[in-house]
Amino acid sequence: MLKSIKFRLIVMNILQWAVWGSYLTSMGSYLASVGLATRIGLFYALQGIVSIFMPTIMGIVADKWIPAQKLLGLCHGISGAAMVAATMYCMNAEAIAFGPLFGLYFIGAAFYMPTIALSNSVAYNILESSGMDTVKTFPPIRVFGTVGFILAMLFVNFVSVDGVQFQNSEYQFLTSGVLGFLMFAYCFTLPNCPCKSDQNSNQSLADRFGLKAFALFKDRQMAIFLVFSMLLGVALQITNSFANPYIQHFQEVPAFADSWGAQNANALISISQVSETLGILLIPIAMKLFGIKRVMLIAMFAWVLRFGLFGAGDTGSGVWMLIVSMLVYGVAFDFFNISGSLYVNQRTTSAIQNSAQGLFMLMTNGIGATIGTLSAQAVINHFVYNSDNPDWSTAWYIFAGYALVVAILFMILFKAPGQNEAKVA
Repeated sequence: MLKSIKFRLIVMNILQWAVWGSYLTSMGSYLASVGLATRIGLFYALQGIVSIFMPTIMGIVADKWIPAQKLLGLCHGISGAAMVAATMYCMNAEAIAFGPLFGLYFIGAAFYMPTIALSNSVAYNILESSGMDTVKTFPPIRVFGTVGFILAMLFVNFVSVDGVQFQNSEYQFLTSGVLGFLMFAYCFTLPNCPCKSDQNSNQSLADRFGLKAFALFKDRQMAIFLVFSMLLGVALQITNSFANPYIQHFQEVPAFADSWGAQNANALISISQVSETLGILLIPIAMKLFGIKRVMLIAMFAWVLRFGLFGAGDTGSGVWMLIVSMLVYGVAFDFFNISGSLYVNQRTTSAIQNSAQGLFMLMTNGIGATIGTLSAQAVINHFVYNSDNPDWSTAWYIFAGYALVVAILFMILFKAPGQNEAKVA
């Protein structure tokens, strides 16, 4: 019975993340190919914008009215329908306009982003109701989500129609939509996760939206940590947005046009996700050996390497630099995102831990990622898309320089808490 529950949650996580992996790293190249290169940042920034409010709204709905597993399915169904509609629009439009495609993508992203939190809640609920320890049981299940993400990336990289890879066409949206429909159907077969309206009926609106967590800014070191989390969150979506268009641009350079990397950008980028799974396993060891400040600094300097190696590498003799950049990503992403979440959990009292996690995600994946994607678009527009002599390297070096400045300031300003220091309430 327990093995069956774990297997079913593994399938759920594979589908959950495959939906996103179908287009997240390849959408930028497709947008560039249909004349929307200067708008790539808007599409990726949208994910951060909807993450500011949609997860909270859907969390309230799951608490009060619709069981979490059913709401998870409904969100995937709506998102999947929007992605299929986007595919149909792109296939039939004589010239793809920004407005209609962005509008359909808005619906898809708005209903997909809250499913990340909902899928975690469903897993926790089912595991706890089955008498299992979520701390020990969930991480090995969640790793399969990254596996699903990688499989979807490789699928759209290698599958083609009439000689055109899915990663370069609207079929990446269709892949996401079909997987979304599968997830919609699958969620209605999962064990019930009952609403908790009785438990939460006395909560204020401020409690529900996690507004009380903003009191964390009264603590100087926690405020510094959250501000730097936002500043580093700027880096989170830059390579998801622009790595694929950057690697594919080598197809236009005669010396690299036929290189494997230039022809298989998504496959090359998938090394980052493999590295991410390994990075998760290193976190407990790193936290014990180095402490939160050094672990966060390692993540920050890893972002410097990530961007710097992109600027120096190519898909020919310099492909090793791109590969190393992909390998560094696991440390850059996991040591920041997961270690930061653990730190917030350790430094706050149980009364506001959930709200504090929401605030951390708001600062990083909401505000930080949105600012970062739009700023990166402005930099790349200047040096690449609006330039007579496109210069990707300078853009990547600017991003590396930014990460370096953030790391140095964090080293100077942030003080790691002592073992006996009181938690923030």
